[in-house]
Amino acid sequence: MRHGKKVNHLGRTSSHRHAMLSNMATSLILHKRISTTVAKAKSLRKYIEPLITKAKDDSTHSRRIVFSYLQDKNAVTELFREISQKVGDRSGGYTRILRTGFRVGDAAEMCIIELVDYNENYTQNKGGKQAKSKTTRRGRSKRKTETPVTETEATESKKQKAKDDKQVKVIEEAPATVDAEIVEEIPEPEVAVSTPEVDISTPKVDVSTPKVDISTPKVDISTPEVDISTPEVDISTPEVAVSTPKVDISTPEVDISTPKVDISTPKVGISTPEVDISTPKVDISTPEKKEE
Repeated sequence: MRHGKKVNHLGRTSSHRHAMLSNMATSLILHKRISTTVAKAKSLRKYIEPLITKAKDDSTHSRRIVFSYLQDKNAVTELFREISQKVGDRSGGYTRILRTGFRVGDAAEMCIIELVDYNENYTQNKGGKQAKSKTTRRGRSKRKTETPVTETEATESKKQKAKDDKQVKVIEEAPATVDAEIVEEIPEPEVAVSTPEVDISTPKVDVSTPKVDISTPKVDISTPEVDISTPEVDISTPEVAVSTPKVDISTPEVDISTPKVDISTPKVGISTPEVDISTPKVDISTPEKKEE
């Protein structure tokens, strides 16, 4: 059970863990994105976000505190000059963790941790959030789209309406005293307006294209036969007499037989004298006591 376990030791000692997190924070500040395991990324997020908040106050005291964690002048300069200006409007949540899958060797869960404001794919537009179109599973009737009216059509329709209004006014003002029976139809005189016949037939023009001989002349492009056979060159190596002289390397016969040495030990007279070791006879008989 992990009751009260707030710090993930990551299988390292305290000094090793702090050195690793300091190096990872420096790499994240300089490169804006690094790839690591999810456990290390979560520990790094707790480590670096307070430093970014501290960088908003650009003072000597803040720089010294951040330098005590990072131990890198270039990273401190980058943090206080650029990153603090870019994340100045945020009150927290400066990093983002994107899971990328599992490692091949030990199946550790991998991810990418990055600074939020340096990913252009996730940054919002200047106008704010885009309004999402509402979707529904119900079918909707298609709205009738009205064709747009051009200016010329509008002016023509206005002129037509004006003409119709004038005709209506003329009919209303005409006198109605004439009866339909008195009015006689007067035949209109027929006028001959015959039009003269004009010969507008087009003359026949010979537009046939002359036949042009465009046959290509036969050109003899056969390549002359060239004798490219290589001359026979005698490249046999001359026979050189390299016979080595016979050297008599027989070793002379040396008499290495060992001389016979008489190593027999001389006979020495060491006879021991005969010693009489016989025990003397002792009379151990008890004397007889005289009876009174």
